[in-house]
Amino acid sequence: MIPISDQNPTRRFPIINYTLIAINVIVFIYELTLTPPQLDRLISHWGMNSAAVLQALFNPLSAPLLTWETLITSQFLHAGWAHIIGNMLFLWVFGDNIEDVLGHLGHIAFYFLSGIAAGIAQAFMLGPSLVPSIGASGAIAGVLGAYLLLYPMVRINILFPLFILFWTIEIPAVVVIGWWFIQQFFYGITALSDAAASGIAFWAHIGGFVAGMILILPFIGRAHRRRPSVYYG
Repeated sequence: MIPISDQNPTRRFPIINYTLIAINVIVFIYELTLTPPQLDRLISHWGMNSAAVLQALFNPLSAPLLTWETLITSQFLHAGWAHIIGNMLFLWVFGDNIEDVLGHLGHIAFYFLSGIAAGIAQAFMLGPSLVPSIGASGAIAGVLGAYLLLYPMVRINILFPLFILFWTIEIPAVVVIGWWFIQQFFYGITALSDAAASGIAFWAHIGGFVAGMILILPFIGRAHRRRPSVYYG
């Protein structure tokens, strides 16, 4: 299932959401200009290293500033076209409504806090690995968690492949996002036997999702006041 839009109008222009998408795309274009050794160095330097993060969490006063920085910088690095397109599509569809509820500055804080929580969750579940973790998936998972609580019955327009054809169908957000989370949890449990084997940070997705649900709780009433009930499907 590929979400392409939602039936959930916003009342403010999502400048922060668009800016986050633009920065991610610009960084990815920059990655494409690098040679493989240069790209490896970029990812090694600015990607999140779970071993370093765990050491920093247990010894915060002696941790290098760069270790904390990578919890944010890693969110702007992507491993390929499928990675960047999938992440930005989800952020495009769901992020504008979160910004509409939280406001511009609130959306920035929410996004990065979800991403940081995702990185820490991945570090704990992955263990002290030297393999860097990258991608905006954890922060965007926070957006999905918030959206699920705020707008569970909003209709999401899904591009559904059937053989060689593509159909557009409408499915409630609770089904779309709920099924996504079930998949992440199942694969996350499966990956515990060899957390690095899949190459996908499932526990970052889970950690970001839970963080987003928690962070949005104080704003549920605001979302319902801002949004007329006629929009619910």
